[in-house]
Amino acid sequence: MAGHSKFKNIMHRKGRADSARSKLFSKLSREITVAAKAGLPDPNMNARLRLAVANAKAESMPKDVIDRAIKKAAGGDAETYEEIRYEGFGPGGVGVIVEALTDNRNRSASTVRSTFTKCGGNLGETGSVSFMWDRVGQIVYGPEAGSEDKVMEAAIEAGADDVESDEDGHTIYTAFEALSEVSAALEAALGPAKSTQLAWKPKALTPLSGDAVGTLMKLIETLEDDDDVQNVYSNADISAEDLEKLAG
Repeated sequence: MAGHSKFKNIMHRKGRADSARSKLFSKLSREITVAAKAGLPDPNMNARLRLAVANAKAESMPKDVIDRAIKKAAGGDAETYEEIRYEGFGPGGVGVIVEALTDNRNRSASTVRSTFTKCGGNLGETGSVSFMWDRVGQIVYGPEAGSEDKVMEAAIEAGADDVESDEDGHTIYTAFEALSEVSAALEAALGPAKSTQLAWKPKALTPLSGDAVGTLMKLIETLEDDDDVQNVYSNADISAEDLEKLAG
């Protein structure tokens, strides 16, 4: 799994360098508004909203922007967003899951389908890929949280299921229903996380190398750049040699 984690970290670094911070804030704000609209507008009484606010704070989103996103949910002029999951295959048969929050289902479907086609993939039916993943809780810490042994010990104590560590940080996985409890225990031991969310974790990885790696990266970056797309996951297993080329 380390190769896949490293690949994602490289993409995130490139994405942050290439994308405007306002786009990131826009996606975080949308998640806050949807979470607040789906439950109570109080993070203490709404677990999804609490996670959304915590992730926004981890990205240094100003408090007034966070408050405005929460208040927008109570306003009559707030857009109605629909949560949609798209599934398909990228270059080399790599599985890809796309999570979107959209106010126009037709627009999102057209954009996602077109992106898959242009980048050597094809969009499939719902369920065509997700059976190869587990729905889990995912908590991410930077390397400053501590050594691999320290984070592993804290994760075990908190009741987590798995930990992946490399020089870019630590990714901790929990059972779907245990995310809130485990994240709270980890915060007490390690401090606030960089991100806490429900995620898709592949049961097995698909080997990918050569030119297909760059094509997959273009597919994922293009999808992530779309305003409607919140998260993109792949089950690609990238060789160390190709990872070094990406990093360079």
